[in-house]
Amino acid sequence: MYTAVIILHILVSIFLVIVVLLQAGKGASIGASFGGSSSQTLFGSAGPATFLTKMTAGCAVIFMITSLYLTYMAASRTTSSIMKNIPAVKHEAQPAQEQQSQQPSAAPQSPSGTAPK
Repeated sequence: MYTAVIILHILVSIFLVIVVLLQAGKGASIGASFGGSSSQTLFGSAGPATFLTKMTAGCAVIFMITSLYLTYMAASRTTSSIMKNIPAVKHEAQPAQEQQSQQPSAAPQSPSGTAPK
């Protein structure tokens, strides 16, 4: 099911890009007023505006629904691991190192390496 929704999501996103690129820009009506041939429209005299607008809205709704579904599924998806049955190992410091770090040295050394007088 998850893979089918991913495939649907990809197809809808590609179709949405194509539908948006097919729409005429806002400046297209200016060209028609200067003698542009409006009779050569692909979708009839009503123009592509209503059809492409509905297609864009439908694709956008499907895109949003699949996006939300995929986000929900990805958040609640559990992953399995081949290491899940192996117990965790605690790394402990060696007792000799702990004793040396806790006990202060008996005679403090001077920086030159000789004992203070």
